Amino acid sequence: MASETSPQRPKYQRIADDLKTAIESGLYGPGDRLPAESVLAVRYDVAEVTAHQALKMLRIEGLVETEKAAGPRVIEFRPIRRHGIQRLASEQWGAGKSIWSADEDRPVTIDVRVDTVAVPVHIARLLDVDESALVCARSRRFLLGDRPVMLATSYLPLGLVEGTAIMRYDTGDGGTYARLAEIGHAPTHFREEIGCRLPVAEEAEGLAMPSERPVMKLCRTAFDAELRAVEVNEMTTDSAAYVLEYAFDA
Repeated sequence: MASETSPQRPKYQRIADDLKTAIESGLYGPGDRLPAESVLAVRYDVAEVTAHQALKMLRIEGLVETEKAAGPRVIEFRPIRRHGIQRLASEQWGAGKSIWSADEDRPVTIDVRVDTVAVPVHIARLLDVDESALVCARSRRFLLGDRPVMLATSYLPLGLVEGTAIMRYDTGDGGTYARLAEIGHAPTHFREEIGCRLPVAEEAEGLAMPSERPVMKLCRTAFDAELRAVEVNEMTTDSAAYVLEYAFDA
């Protein structure tokens, strides 16, 4: 498997490029074993440490996993297709469905914590509340099987949601947006921003992922019919676990 990439690239990157191409073309499918480091070292006439670096790159990207005495294997995990527009339609949560179900039919486990906290400064600006205000913070950790895929915290004005089901662990059918609708503040407009960076230690630990792999950072603000910001949701996703999909009419 000779590399056709630029000879200026380090050898381990050229090996990783070849293996990545083989995976993407289907030569190696989910669950298939890749050549061991010793085999790659002979094939490419490099030291085993160079082959190790190549496989490490693929692990960081979330393409392969390694097991002791078993060699590298192509990841079997199927990435989540996040339907960025359809998932927020009122027909979804208004019908008592979860936003998650618009993306996935695989069962999800969600660890939830609900707190009353001092509003972070950047959230105060987005919610248009005083920097001394208290807010409801709904923190969640989403897991598919035993794999953490997303950390999320929603901030809502305390004066708006105090005493409602939004302050409970389980908000009920349709989730937070359905409960906001019941108190006269149904979301009618959303703004979502997406960025990418390396995770901080807490994020890498929470998502059980390598610190060298980027996370996607999403920040969504929900507005009611009066264009009042009623929720800011900050999400951190494992970039190897998600595909962002946007389908809309011209």
